[in-house]
Amino acid sequence: MTIDLTQALGHEFAPQPFIYSARDAALYALSIGAAADPLDDAELRYVYEFHRQGLQVFPTFAATFLFAVSQQLLAIPGLSFSPAMILHGEHYLELKRPLPPQATLTQHAHVSQIYDKGKGALVIVDISSRNAQGEEVAFNQAGMFIRGLGGFGGERGPSSDINRPPTRPADAVQRSQTAPNQALFYRLTGSDPNPLHADPQIAQMVGYGRPILHGLCTLGFATHAVLKTYAENDPTRFRSVRVRFSKHIFPGETIVTEMWREPDTRIIFQTKTAERDEVVLSAAAVELWEKA
Repeated sequence: MTIDLTQALGHEFAPQPFIYSARDAALYALSIGAAADPLDDAELRYVYEFHRQGLQVFPTFAATFLFAVSQQLLAIPGLSFSPAMILHGEHYLELKRPLPPQATLTQHAHVSQIYDKGKGALVIVDISSRNAQGEEVAFNQAGMFIRGLGGFGGERGPSSDINRPPTRPADAVQRSQTAPNQALFYRLTGSDPNPLHADPQIAQMVGYGRPILHGLCTLGFATHAVLKTYAENDPTRFRSVRVRFSKHIFPGETIVTEMWREPDTRIIFQTKTAERDEVVLSAAAVELWEKA
């Protein structure tokens, strides 16, 4: 495994289309626990195209847009590594405008930073999603950690000590039960076909024992908890979310999201598993728009 910053840093990916329908948006919402109560009107609008308010697309659906360019991650010039060594380490998503129920978008991506973390390299990929008019709809920044590719003498990057929870008890806590087949359900959104989330043999080979839940699925559950608690479950209030994927969750475990309001439009949170009491999302915060 080798790295050549002169080739890799700044590399631009070929633009890729991403087409989604109302069905895709509804399936995504179901896969992150929305509409668990089918009689909850605020939840029904995420999954029912004939809702009186129209179908509302859950904001973190935009995090799946990055997988339109995911195959190109393995062909970045100057980076030579095994696909088995790559992990999604951190993620930032910002919506520039509410997501329409269906759209054809173009993904424009490039390698913006590469940091030397010692045991691996953190490759930062920026993805801008634009509509047919050329307007930016969403911005994703994915931090991909490549194990064994560190030690090349590069910058370590900015401090990781961000969005630290206050010392006081959480202002609010939400618990969400995942299903034993949650990862199989989530992967139907097309956002991450990695067999680690479906194949027991592969999960055992890499040391997990059984398939794990997608980090972005957990991000969706946690953001859903924040919007329900602090934004009246209004998707138009969502501005951005940032997380670090610290640990894994097994499908069937309980997701516990602890939240602190700092200030009204900034919600710091961390997410744990109830069964193992391990923090799985850290350095995390949701930014909200002021209520209209």
